[in-house]
Amino acid sequence: MCVLLVMAVGSGCAAEPGHDGGGAGATASAAAPAHGQEPGSPVRGERKGREGEDAREGAGSRKEGGGSRKAEDRAEGRGDDGEEGREGARKGSGEGGGGRGKGERGEGRERAGGKAPAGPAEALAAYAKRMKKIQAARAAAARRWGLRQVPLPAPPPPDEKPRITTRKGFEVDRHKGLPPVFTTVPTKQKVVFLTIDDGAEKDPELLRMMSELQIPYSAFLSDYVVRDDYGYFEKMQDRGVSLHNHTLTHPYLPALPYAKQRAEICGQQARIEKRFGERPRLFRPPYGSYNRDTLRAAGSCGVKAVPLWAAEAFPDHMEWREWDRDLHPGDIILTHFRGKAEWKGGMPDMIRHVMKVVTSKGYAVARLEDYV
Repeated sequence: MCVLLVMAVGSGCAAEPGHDGGGAGATASAAAPAHGQEPGSPVRGERKGREGEDAREGAGSRKEGGGSRKAEDRAEGRGDDGEEGREGARKGSGEGGGGRGKGERGEGRERAGGKAPAGPAEALAAYAKRMKKIQAARAAAARRWGLRQVPLPAPPPPDEKPRITTRKGFEVDRHKGLPPVFTTVPTKQKVVFLTIDDGAEKDPELLRMMSELQIPYSAFLSDYVVRDDYGYFEKMQDRGVSLHNHTLTHPYLPALPYAKQRAEICGQQARIEKRFGERPRLFRPPYGSYNRDTLRAAGSCGVKAVPLWAAEAFPDHMEWREWDRDLHPGDIILTHFRGKAEWKGGMPDMIRHVMKVVTSKGYAVARLEDYV
């Protein structure tokens, strides 16, 4: 872990801003700290009625039928984002219970020759059935991968993302207008978020394990350790993982002038967009260290938020930022792409350990991008 609230636990990362410090993490230093074994110097609305009998008797009936089929699709759990249809089921429920009267729904069904949109009860039943199947598959995967407990399913994501603000003590001078820096997402749901940094270890077992267990995670990549195998991270992206910015070469940013910081951050924004087709919205500074120039540069490159972390996961232990050494709703967990050469275990061992902690405490791992 990089820094605890009350006492620091050395994990090879540089010191980070403290909970009650004033702008810590914004202090420049001329010397780059060590970083473990890293080399070198790393988510649709109701039509507003018909305008007359012509619309009801004509093209409106066809549209009504089409809307019914779409609502059914969503009620059956076929969500837009592939998150096991949770959002689809919720949206389907909303449309089925929408503002049209029973007579209108009946007319639409008869004219279109299709089925009526599923109501709230039907949508919830379909969602429950689908979630039961998902959890059964997850239980089988948990046995295969040696997990003692089946990972808990994440709840549906919020209809509106929470407002993210900078954590107290993590501000820089004149912070207004700069991307927020935070360690925990404001939510009352018992969810946490798993993030993996740099990209040095490219273990195919990790891809299979996370896909079979259906555990979401986010990757923050440094180009100098991923460029030898972009294909590995393309496979990761194909499995629904979002790829974010961790700079080109993983320098200690506060020691660099603004222009060089901007080159590191904007350069990686462009590299990820070119290689993977999407420009990142999130950025994590190496070592969790930054100053005002870092946040200015990140904002100028299109970064919207700077997530740090509340806990750090290893194959054999957890390190904590907070004084109570525990998880809290919305906490962000950091780990790294590491192998047995640097760790007491491999990536699957780390996942087994972090999921043991997370599940035993009654938390589910949710998708960070659904909240931020």
